[in-house]
Amino acid sequence: MKRTTFNAIGGWQPFLFCIGMYVVALMFSIFVCSSIFYVINSKSSDKDAAKVAIVPTNAGSQLASVNH
Repeated sequence: MKRTTFNAIGGWQPFLFCIGMYVVALMFSIFVCSSIFYVINSKSSDKDAAKVAIVPTNAGSQLASVNH
């Protein structure tokens, strides 16, 4: 009987492991860097949105009342 072994892939295992870890680290770093980028840039856009939202109206002051 002929034995089938995977001796050929045994030499590639450390190389494939390094490639896999590199890909995982690359995806994780892209996620972290893009999250930091969007957090930093969202502050400037929130300030602009707050400036637009604060618009004085000439409707006068109104008091709220609650009916029981």
